[in-house]
Amino acid sequence: MRVAHLSLGDFRNYVTAELELAAGPNLLVGRNGQGKTNLVEAIAYFAILRSHRASGDAPLIRSGADSAIARLRVEAAERDVLLELQLNRDRPNRAQVNRNSVRPREVTRWFTAVSFMPEDLGIVRGEPSGRRRFLDDALVSRHPVAAGALSDYERVVRQRTSLLKSARRGSGSAIEATLGIWDEQLVEYGTQIILARRELVRDLRVPLRDGYRVLVDQDHGPELALSESVNAALSDVSRETQSVADSADVSRETLAEEFREALQSVRSRELERGVTLVGPHRDDLVLTLNGLPVKGYASHGESWSFALSLKMALASVLRAESPAGDPVIILDDVFAELDARRRERLMTAVSDFEQVIVTAAVEEDVPNGVPWHRVRIEAGRILEEDGS
Repeated sequence: MRVAHLSLGDFRNYVTAELELAAGPNLLVGRNGQGKTNLVEAIAYFAILRSHRASGDAPLIRSGADSAIARLRVEAAERDVLLELQLNRDRPNRAQVNRNSVRPREVTRWFTAVSFMPEDLGIVRGEPSGRRRFLDDALVSRHPVAAGALSDYERVVRQRTSLLKSARRGSGSAIEATLGIWDEQLVEYGTQIILARRELVRDLRVPLRDGYRVLVDQDHGPELALSESVNAALSDVSRETQSVADSADVSRETLAEEFREALQSVRSRELERGVTLVGPHRDDLVLTLNGLPVKGYASHGESWSFALSLKMALASVLRAESPAGDPVIILDDVFAELDARRRERLMTAVSDFEQVIVTAAVEEDVPNGVPWHRVRIEAGRILEEDGS
């Protein structure tokens, strides 16, 4: 899979933009603030329907415009597909596939990308919300239908939590009856997400270890496991260390029953606090090196290597499963964060993917000896250059 062409209208700093990309390695180079990241941000948006730099879509729309347009021509499995998204300020977004109107989430079925960003350090060093976001973005990339379950689950959590807050204001008995309806929906969608996350974590473990070894040429025993609020609610001892391989094999019926029991066990606390305390929105991804948490124990270099290895592992899983070919690899200003040895090792690790898109402010940060298709970005202008 590769991006052949990107067109933008009123997206970020671009009134219009036309970007041609080649198979293999592509380098977008230019000083900071010229618009390089805006281009790869638009490309990555088609894979997960959100920006890695903004909590909503409004910042993606150029100041003074009512909407932004992004079109992506993708070549996959010897077929050309034209994807189009219209991001609107005051009404729902719109989408087309080959000029036919579809729901926006449908475009993720046609395009897959794995992005490496400076913000990825937050996956290992930041708050649980960042790790949950990584898991859920990965699920959408792996199973586009997961976008529906995630959206439905978020809606149920909001409405159920609103009901719990209203219970604190007084009408308890009526709310208890209604709460059971929301509980079942929470269990239905939450169970789907938990099982999909367990399978993902199980399948990432081996490529994570392989990728880390490629980057640092050492075996620091990188591991990942899920810390689940359902398990914690059912036990006085958190089950963070439960085997991912075992938990991924639990039946949906068994997990759904455990979820219901967990909800009952925290019912009084939920009514008291007005918060939904159990479910995927309260879970975390536990990351360790040499048996110790990465957060708080790993060095800056080890943390970066872990974050990059996690993304490399995801790319490997998607590559193995996709009939449309490799995911597009996006490296946004990542080389500036790495020493020369890790730069070379990372580029070697991704160089055999069908398409790699790299941004850099300083060309000297980019590994030598790569047959780049070069594009220079200056003040929002896209200037084609000869490859090397």
